[in-house]
Order: sequence, then structure tokens, then C-alpha cells
Amino acid sequence: MAVFTRQPRHTTDDAPDDTEPPAPAGRLTRWRAAHPTATRVLGRTATGLSAALVLIALLMPNTLETLGPGTFLRIPVEAIISAALLLVLPRRPRLVAAVVAGLGLAVLTALNLLDIGFNEYLGRGFNLILDWGLLDDAQSYMEDAMGRAGAVALAIGAVALVVLVCALMTLATVRLSNVLVRHRTVAVRSTLAAGVVWTLTYALGLQFAGLPIAADNAAALTEGRAERVQATLRDEAAFAREARTDAFAATPGEQLVPDLRGKDVIFTFIESYGRKAIEDPLISPGVRRTLDTSTDALTKAGFAAKSGWLTSATFGGSSWLGHSTFLSGLWIDSQQRYATVTSGDHLTLTKAFQKTGAWQTVGIMPGVQKGWPEAEFYGLDDVYDAFELGYKGPKFSWSTMPDQYTLEAFQRLVHGKKRDKPLMAEVILTSSHQPWSPLPKMVDWEDLGDGSLFGPIQKAGTNPADIIADSTRSKQEYGKSVEYSVTSLTQWLQRYGTEDTVLVFLGDHQPIVRVSGYDAGRDVPVSIVAKDPKVLDRIAGWGWSDGLRPAQDAPVWKMSDFRDRFLTAYGSTPSGKTG
Repeated sequence: MAVFTRQPRHTTDDAPDDTEPPAPAGRLTRWRAAHPTATRVLGRTATGLSAALVLIALLMPNTLETLGPGTFLRIPVEAIISAALLLVLPRRPRLVAAVVAGLGLAVLTALNLLDIGFNEYLGRGFNLILDWGLLDDAQSYMEDAMGRAGAVALAIGAVALVVLVCALMTLATVRLSNVLVRHRTVAVRSTLAAGVVWTLTYALGLQFAGLPIAADNAAALTEGRAERVQATLRDEAAFAREARTDAFAATPGEQLVPDLRGKDVIFTFIESYGRKAIEDPLISPGVRRTLDTSTDALTKAGFAAKSGWLTSATFGGSSWLGHSTFLSGLWIDSQQRYATVTSGDHLTLTKAFQKTGAWQTVGIMPGVQKGWPEAEFYGLDDVYDAFELGYKGPKFSWSTMPDQYTLEAFQRLVHGKKRDKPLMAEVILTSSHQPWSPLPKMVDWEDLGDGSLFGPIQKAGTNPADIIADSTRSKQEYGKSVEYSVTSLTQWLQRYGTEDTVLVFLGDHQPIVRVSGYDAGRDVPVSIVAKDPKVLDRIAGWGWSDGLRPAQDAPVWKMSDFRDRFLTAYGSTPSGKTG
């Protein structure tokens, strides 16, 4: 009689039922059996690549500035903790934990890459709540710089990269978890040893290549993002209260800017015109020469100018944040703040002129190519966008038309016409927008026509892809773009300015990191130009420099301070009330 004995069930992770079931016999199995050495080499290679992929994800910084030779030669505490956790979990929970960890590392990697991109272009990290909409703007920018086909290919590549990273990172963490369990004894000892080494190097503050050997990079970045989300949520309510506070909200129209009555006041923003344009050794010679030459030409035409510095609320891009900060007198450094203030009735500098009833208010917006409801917030009676300026020539990358044409169209459509009231205009100049390729050139003002003559100039220009990839050429072409914008504006003023013209022009932000560098700051030049000496006498106490080039030690104000200083200088009476 046969006797059958019941075998005990294995319940530990060392048991056979915790190992992967043998693969069915097939070509792969036969190949492994026939090539055991190659199988071991491939397996170890896959394990090594998996470990490298996980370490890169854990140690990757979120700025190129902090990427150095010792970045990935550190001990991440997250890896030690994760290994310890995986070693004590049963099979199924361990598999789930490994998959979740892989997906988490993929998300961390994607967010780090977004941070790197935002830091390079906007001088700040990616905001998980506010910045998703800016990805559409990035797509539009790439389409202008690379063409539609190139932009679409880049977008598809980015999505494919995210999917690939998710898949590879998950496979890597699952493989490493299986390796840990198959070699439990060695894994436990190695994890304990790594924990001891991490603790000692942390306590002693040991470093390699200027970086701490004991790293908690992933945890620190995650904590920082969580704090940023909390700060964003708190800021919304706080800023809404701040926006309702306004020293001039209840000031009657007749008490606003009385000392500028009868003047044509023009506020002009020059895209990316930052302090670097005047002070960077590779950029500044041409820009300084243009500013000095323009100052001399304006002086001969009877104009005088004073200039200072403003610290912009934005860097590298998001120009509308700089525009709204300057005009509203509020610090608007996020899309959330922008949405909050533009949905209210806060008094902007331009709206103050409208409120008086003494000015016709106009916006010249060559960069606007869709509905722009903010016109009401800014107090603009009429807005001329990219489609209403009559331009028939080619785009110059992102810029829809050259600045010289924009200003001539402003003259033809608005400034040169007979009016019952003086003019207050907001003019946006876009030719100095990145990627600074191809660039327009000055032509005879009489020949501008509908802009068709810019066709050959655009075709003969540089390739944007060549400029984007070269920091030195980016600086050179950026400098040329600023020279062009300043020349266009000052020649327009010489040509069409009158005794009653008051021009205020400034940069909206510094150019991107590739041109500015990581320590550039956010200062931009600002100038006020007029023929009537009384206009500049009103700001004599500001300490600004004579001419269009502010001195290095000229006063620096926050851009949000300008509105109240300007309104006060030209006779406006604070109401002492809130809006």
C-alpha cells in the first residue's frame, strides 16, 4: 500500500513558490541552457542597468546648474529605505510596492526634467498647479522656432519619452526587488552596511566634488514641491485681498495725472530687454552704442531722457506677468495672480488715463493672435492685434511682424490721425523675442508699405535651430535684436514725436538663462523721454540717469512700485480708500 505524506507549505520569501515559475520550454529556454555564460552576463548587465536607472532617478537634480561630476556618485537614503521595505514584504505586496516605486520614480524624473526646462527658460521651477497651461505656449513657441512638423515631432517624442521612462523604471524596480529576494542574505547585509555608511557620512558631513555623499535628493525635491503647492493655495486668497487694496482706487478722474493733460503718453514694452543687454561684455558693446547714438539723435531732435532700473516679476518669458505688474502696481509673478487681478477692477496705469475721460486709450498688440478679454481690465478703448495692423509680410519666428512695421502701423492707424483727445497708448514690441532668429533689419520708413519687403530679409536670416543650440550666438543675436528694437522706437520718436509726446519704454524681463546666466537677476531698464522739460522735472527727485542708458548705480525699484510713483509724480491724489 502506497503511503502519501503531505508536504508542508512554504510561506517565506525564500520558498520556491516565491520564485518566478519556470518559463515554458521554447527557443529562449533552449538558448539559455545552451549559453549559460551569456545568460549570466546579460542578466547581470540588466541588473546593473536597472540599478543605474534607479540611482539616476533618485539623484537627478532639477537644475542644470547643480549637475556636476559628483551628482550621481552619492548614496541615496531613499534607495536604502526602499530596499529594507522590499526585503520584509511578502511576494504580492512587494510586487505592488515595486511597481508603485517605479512609477513614482518616473514621475519624479519627468518633474525634474520640467523643472530643468522651466529654470532654463523662466528662471524658476515648474508649478504643479499653475503651469500646465504654459505647455501649450511652449508648443506654440517651438512651432514658430522649428516649424509645425518639427514641433509636432518634438511633442510626440516627449510623450514617447515619458511612456518609455515609466515602462523602463517600473521594469527596473521590479527586477531589483526580485534580485534582492533571491539573494536575501547578501541584500540584508548590504542594506545594513549602506545604512551605516550613509549615517556616518551624514553625521560627519563628508562631501565629494562639493556635494554631500549622504543624499536625500528625491525626498527633498518632493518636500519642496509639496510646500510649493501649499504656498500656491495659500497665496490665492492672500493676493485677492492685496489686489483689493489700492491707494488710487477711489480717486476721481479729474484728480488723476493732471500734470500730463494734453500730452500723448505712450507706454512701450521691449521684449526681453534686460540689464544683461547693457552690462554683459559679449552683448553690451552694440547695445550701449545704440543707446548712446539714439540719445544723441533724440537730443538733436529736442528730446531729453532719464533712465533707471526696475526689477521684473518674471524672467525669461511670461511677458504678460511683467506687463501686468508694471501697469497694476501689484507683484504678479504667477498665472494664478494674473488671473485673479485681471478678473477684477484694480486700477491699472492705463486705466487711470481712461478714467479721466481726457484721453483716447489704445493698445497696439502684434503678439495677440486670439481673443484678449484683458483689454477691459487695462482700460483700453481700442486694441489692434496681429490681424488688424495690416501686415502682409512673413513672421520672424515667434514675432508676427518687425517692430519698425508695428510702429509705422501705429502711426498710420492711430497716432497720425486727427483726434478730439490726446492719446494714451500701450505698445508691445516683439522683435527681440527669443529665439532671435531670423531677425529683421531696418529699412527706409517710406518703403514699409504692407511689410511684404521683409520677405527676402526673413529668408536670408539665420536658422533658429542653429541659434538655439549655441549660447554664444544666442547672445550675439539677442544683442542685435535689442539694437533693432531700440533703433526702431527711437527713430519713430524722432520722426513722429511732437512737443506733447511723452514716451515711457522698458523691458519686460531678462532674456533666458542661456543668454543671461544663472546669476543675472531680474532687473530691466526703463526710460522716460519727452521734449517738454516740465515732464522730466517732475521726476528729478527719482535719481535716474540722464539719457537712455541707466548708470550701473542708478536706483533699482520693484516693477510693482512704478505705478504709484508715476501717478504721484504727475499730480495724482491718493484716495486713502480701498477698492
